[in-house]
Amino acid sequence: MNRAPLLFLGIFFTLAFSWTGIVLINQISYGRLQPVYDENEDKTFPLALPGLAAEGKLVYQDLGCIYCHTQQVRRPGYGTDTLRNWGERQSVARDYIRDGRVLLGTMRTGPDLRNIGSRQVGDAGREWHYKHLYDPTITSPGSIMPPFAFLFETRKIVGEPSPKAIHRGLPPQYQPPAGYEIVPSHRAEALVEYLLNLKDTYTYPEETKRVYIDLNAPAAPPPAAAGATATGTAGTAPSSSGTAAPAAATGTTGTAAPAKEAAP
Repeated sequence: MNRAPLLFLGIFFTLAFSWTGIVLINQISYGRLQPVYDENEDKTFPLALPGLAAEGKLVYQDLGCIYCHTQQVRRPGYGTDTLRNWGERQSVARDYIRDGRVLLGTMRTGPDLRNIGSRQVGDAGREWHYKHLYDPTITSPGSIMPPFAFLFETRKIVGEPSPKAIHRGLPPQYQPPAGYEIVPSHRAEALVEYLLNLKDTYTYPEETKRVYIDLNAPAAPPPAAAGATATGTAGTAPSSSGTAAPAAATGTTGTAAPAKEAAP
């Protein structure tokens, strides 16, 4: 008996169901997500990367940062991301709709960077990133991240020193020879601009509806046994006058009123 048609149909339906469950359903669920316009801020979220930051994303990929850093904040109860100040909330699908290639990462040898732009801000954050790239142990003693000193140029000062020079804040052992300065290359500037723009601080509608249960929180103490705190006689509730409270007694016997049955 020729079973080739049956075998073909089995393979076909297996692939069809797999494609439907993995690709089609996800496309229906997430493929139609759109940016959210906030009338109060007059902005659309998530924000698109500006030109230099978009170029820096390519540098980020080129240097292999994705192999040691993630860009996804886990929700409370499934890690300590929020306790480590890696984000105010968990990452959601809408955060990535402008990313093109999503750089979720493969492992966390270093910290999550999805909100590094919220932790290192402005000119101070820019200076921190330059020093960290030049030699990570300058800003993070004991760091195992490799230095990226090749992204910087040591050049002779001609005329006025460059305002971008970073050596002024470096330890003595990193200082260039007299008359020279250390300045970031264009690739370093683009990479730092990209890192400064990594921040998901806007709360989307789907995020406000989430209720989290912290699996790491200590268990609540068991409820006290019924009547454990009651005093007096015949099961009466304590009161300042020594008589049963009206709400807890019926008739003249001083017995507690039966509890009402909870509604289904």
